[in-house]
Amino acid sequence: MAAATASAGATRQDPTPDDELQVVPVRHYGRWAAAAAAAAALAGTAGSLAKNDNLHWDIVGRYLFADLIFDGLATTLWLTAAAMTLGLGLGTLIAVMRLSSSPVLYTLATCFVWLFRGTPLLVQIIFWGYAGALYTHVMIGIPFTGITFVSIETNSLLTPAVAALLALGLNEAAYASEIVRAGIQSVDPGQTEAAHSLGMRPALTMRRIVLPQAMRVIIPPMGNETINMLKMTALVSVISAHDLMSNIQDVYAQNYQVIPMLVVASLWYLALVTLLGIPQAWLERRYGRGTGRAGHVTPLRRLLAGAADLTRTTGKEAAR
Repeated sequence: MAAATASAGATRQDPTPDDELQVVPVRHYGRWAAAAAAAAALAGTAGSLAKNDNLHWDIVGRYLFADLIFDGLATTLWLTAAAMTLGLGLGTLIAVMRLSSSPVLYTLATCFVWLFRGTPLLVQIIFWGYAGALYTHVMIGIPFTGITFVSIETNSLLTPAVAALLALGLNEAAYASEIVRAGIQSVDPGQTEAAHSLGMRPALTMRRIVLPQAMRVIIPPMGNETINMLKMTALVSVISAHDLMSNIQDVYAQNYQVIPMLVVASLWYLALVTLLGIPQAWLERRYGRGTGRAGHVTPLRRLLAGAADLTRTTGKEAAR
């Protein structure tokens, strides 16, 4: 009996050598089949478009780097930057007003969001573009007295570029205020209380304590808003603001090559959106440090890692 027990104990204590363990990775044949089908469909679509004579690739190549296109790109880029700057600055102010205990500030901010978020952006662009039909002059003076200090003709003040900037910036401010407000409310109130206990004023607390922590919530949707703003600038073509889409429309109104010119616009918008995605990803990693978001791996890296693992596994099996 003692010998049997000793033999059983020796058997339990004898570990299996690591070189005898065989690690078999899980095969995901369905995923690879779906990926192959998607790649085949994409290749077929790309080949069909490349061979389609109706696209007139010669016209696409002729206008892709034309001076008229670059002039429109410059207007599109500065409109995007200026409108986002106006929208983010005003939106932050409105978000703070909506979180204020003052009923006047809260009501004003709520009415602003209700108005500019509740009406279509296209309607706002047309309204600002034709505001001269409502007020022929913009006057600054004392209300109800008839005393005027400054009087400027509306059409000379609200040029198409200025009207587009106002429409895009004010509309963006309404959406940005909600994003900023959600980010501020995501910060633990104890952070504000601790800052106040140290003698920090509310404005300093907001700037140094609350907003930096809220950025990890604000950055992803605000990055999407920036990309969306870049594409929404195409709507200002209705008031001839000379952006990229306006110049594209001027060209195909003369040569009647609508599809090739739209391909030119699409290629440039895709290139600009791709470039905007780079700083957005960097900012997300920057403000997401210490959280699970900091370790986010892009789909391209996951694809390359999966291909490397498959190659490595295939090589090991072939060596055996």
